Amino acid sequence: MKLYYHPISTTSRPIMQFCADNDIPIETEVVDLLTGAHHREPFISINPNRMVPVLDDDGFILTESSAILKYLAEKFDSPAYPKDLRQRARVNEIMDWFNTNLYREFGYNMVYPQIFPHHARKPADANKITVDWGREKALACLTLLDQNILGPQKHYLCGDDITIADYFGAALLTLGEVIGVKFARFPNVNRWLDRMKGRPSWNAVNEAHHGFVAAMKEKVPTFVSIN
Repeated sequence: MKLYYHPISTTSRPIMQFCADNDIPIETEVVDLLTGAHHREPFISINPNRMVPVLDDDGFILTESSAILKYLAEKFDSPAYPKDLRQRARVNEIMDWFNTNLYREFGYNMVYPQIFPHHARKPADANKITVDWGREKALACLTLLDQNILGPQKHYLCGDDITIADYFGAALLTLGEVIGVKFARFPNVNRWLDRMKGRPSWNAVNEAHHGFVAAMKEKVPTFVSIN
C-alpha cells in the first residue's frame, strides 16, 4: 500500500497517526503541495481532484481522509472502528459531523482564508466577513463538541475507547494552532486533545505541523482567532 500525502496536510496527519499507532505497514510518497505538485502529472492522473491524501492499495485508489481511515481500520481489523452496528454508526456520525460542520467553519471559513492566499475571498472586506462568520460558527461547533459530544465524562469522542473519529477530529482541531487558537474555554476539548497529544507517536507524526506552527508564530497576533 502507498499513501500519497503531505506531512503538514490536515487530512493526511490522522492517517499517518493511525498507521503509526497500529503498526500498519504503508509506503509513503510526499506530494509537495507548496510547489504545486498536486496540480501536475503524474499526481492529477492519480487523483483528478488534486488533493491529498490518496491511498493506492494494489491499484485500488481511494481518496478522502475519512474513507481511507475506515478502509484501513477494516482491512487491519482494528477495534478503533467497532463491528457493532450502533457503535460503528456513532463513529460515522461523529466523523461526518467534523467534516460537514466543524471543518467547514473552523478550517475553510476561519483558518484557511487567513493563511493561504488561494483561499482568501476578494475583496478584502469579503474575506473579513467570511472569517468573522467562520469564527462565530466555529465557536458554536466547539461549544457543542465540548458540552454535548464530549462532556466531562468521556475519555474519547465515542466513549472510553479511542476510535478513528478521534484521529480524524484531533488533526482537524490542531489546524487552529497555526493561527494561535487556544481551547482553554473548552475544558473537555482541551482534556481530550491533551490525551491525543500524549500518544507515543504524536510528536513524530506532527513534527512538520509543529514546524509550520512555529514559522507562523510571528503572524499570530494579526489573525482572527479563538482564545
